[in-house]
Amino acid sequence: MGKVTGFLEIDRHTPKYQPASDRIRHFKEFTIPLEDGEVAKQAARCMDCGIPFCHGPTGCPVNNQIPDWNDLVYNGDWDSAIRNLHSTNNFPEITGRICPAPCEEACTLNLEDIPVAIKTVEQAIADKAYENGYVAPQPPVHKTGRKVAVIGSGPAGLAGAQQLGRAGHEVHVFERESALGGLMRYGIPDFKMEKHYIDARVKQMEGEGVSFHVNVNIGVDKTVAELDAEFDAVLYCGGSEKPREAGIPTNELAGIHPAMNYLVQQNKRVAHESISSVAWNSDPILASGKHVVVVGGGDTASDCVGTAFRQGAVRVTQLDIRPQPPEKEDKLAVWPYWATKMRTSSSQAEGAQREFQVATLEFVGENGQLTHVKCCEVDESRKPVAGTEFFIRADLAFIAIGFSGPLEAGVLAELGDGLKIDVDRRGGTSVHADDRDYKTTIDKFFAAGDARRGQSLVVWAIREGRQAARSIDEFLMGSTTLPR
Repeated sequence: MGKVTGFLEIDRHTPKYQPASDRIRHFKEFTIPLEDGEVAKQAARCMDCGIPFCHGPTGCPVNNQIPDWNDLVYNGDWDSAIRNLHSTNNFPEITGRICPAPCEEACTLNLEDIPVAIKTVEQAIADKAYENGYVAPQPPVHKTGRKVAVIGSGPAGLAGAQQLGRAGHEVHVFERESALGGLMRYGIPDFKMEKHYIDARVKQMEGEGVSFHVNVNIGVDKTVAELDAEFDAVLYCGGSEKPREAGIPTNELAGIHPAMNYLVQQNKRVAHESISSVAWNSDPILASGKHVVVVGGGDTASDCVGTAFRQGAVRVTQLDIRPQPPEKEDKLAVWPYWATKMRTSSSQAEGAQREFQVATLEFVGENGQLTHVKCCEVDESRKPVAGTEFFIRADLAFIAIGFSGPLEAGVLAELGDGLKIDVDRRGGTSVHADDRDYKTTIDKFFAAGDARRGQSLVVWAIREGRQAARSIDEFLMGSTTLPR
């Protein structure tokens, strides 16, 4: 729990950023890490709160034992801290960078708006692990003789593969793209997370016996039937990649793109890869010298904002159909759950113009090229308010309103009606499998991550990959020692 009186004596501190004027000139991470002594002080603020809401159903999806590793960091035992953290989370260096930290929302000290800097401490532990050589292969002592195929190398696929490999199974991961990581690699900009962390984990997993196959689109290059014949179990972690339909008239104008086309393309540029892709193929999209409009209010929209600024956009406007949230939430009404309140991302803080309670009515242009976005104010029911129409200049527009399910081509097309698909209240689809055994309606075929639960957070995908691995191990061996 850290120091008993630490929360009374030590103020909350989190890492600072490079100035916006500097960081928008590059695509590298720009957070300035705290020194070890300051990290220990922040860990010392973890109080003896009785019930640690930071983990469990209200806080951390992977059930990180946060008070335990806070205490270990406070006492300088970084070795034990990373072993504790790794016991619940395969990739803490990733979640320590890109998780929105529901654990901090659930922290008891958040009742006073001064939660423990949990995410900061988590990243520091993970980075210290790399620095001290604690991230090393952990090959299984015994092999089971069973083979498992994993479709997709996003956070769910990699977490599941690592757990299964350590259980002694022969694991093969199949990835459609030319490099591993799924949307961790291609959807998240490098300024939020540099990709050498993924490379390091892949190297670790290879040392544990996991085999990786890139440029293999299952259902196209290799059939699911072939996997079924070759492997004892298949884990499908194909993600949720189909853009949600916006229903906005585009008038077939150039300059309007799904957000992920834009982000994937830029991530490929940074990695010196070809910008062509099986799923995201597009002509070059660049924001330099342009007026940009981003439709949507979530993390993907924010990533488009930061990317556009780094490419040299003249102006970036973000449109959110939701009303502007309050600056401060009613703690007694919402704590320890995630609160709706005004949040400004680092990308938005770089100069974005944000419009709330605004609907996008139409894209307009001249000679086939986008020039403006027609908008209007909406009421509480998100219905347009007559007489409030206005236009925003735009040379580029990105649609970032989420995803409606896995791509239908490939795996889903081959399996057809044999694989039951669920439909949510917004019309989104996902593979039918519960969160206990992760079994689908096809024998030996399991599903986890966004393909099963719908679009969600990386930390939820890691949880599902781990839990699915436990279920598969039990399915293959009759019992399991893998953690849930």
